[in-house]
Amino acid sequence: MSASILYIHGFNSSPLSHKASQLIALMERLGLAAQLRVPALHHHPRQAMVQLEAAIAELGRPLLVGSSLGGYYATCLAERHGLKALLVNPAVAPHRMFDGHLGPQQNFYSGETWELTHDHVTALAELEVPAPQDPQRFQVWLQTADETLDYRAAQQYYRACALRIQAGGDHSFQGFAEQLPALLSFAGIGADTYQAIDFSRL
Repeated sequence: MSASILYIHGFNSSPLSHKASQLIALMERLGLAAQLRVPALHHHPRQAMVQLEAAIAELGRPLLVGSSLGGYYATCLAERHGLKALLVNPAVAPHRMFDGHLGPQQNFYSGETWELTHDHVTALAELEVPAPQDPQRFQVWLQTADETLDYRAAQQYYRACALRIQAGGDHSFQGFAEQLPALLSFAGIGADTYQAIDFSRL
């Protein structure tokens, strides 16, 4: 099976997010669109995990690229299946952050409204795994000015992994397009495939 990528978006996000759109555009330009999946995840973790397991089965052994809450899902799945994961400003123990946030939610992209319940939080807690210990399988990209999550929680949790910490930035991860060569390399896609591309223009 050739190198493939499963992109896992974050909380109330979608395949229309900036990072997902950049990755989709790049893979299309490289002629590798068939090797990428960017599912629009259900808001309930149990249903989202069913979607992600199906995508993994379809792709074989993809690189998991998880943003924010998607990073939490990716960590669980990478440990479950022995896959590589690249985590971008990942959420750590998100079930502990939702106190006071239960109730109506709206997806930033689709406009869909839904209710965040205790069952969502319980389902998230069920996915928690011990801190990964494999720097060969895990890359963690953090920006220190993330306004949504304290990067130090991920820095501590993933301390045994390969950490890339940039000063400044924000939760969406500024400059993601320029970092895509490193993502492709980690996925096992050869540099000759993309050396002619100006990543700053994606």
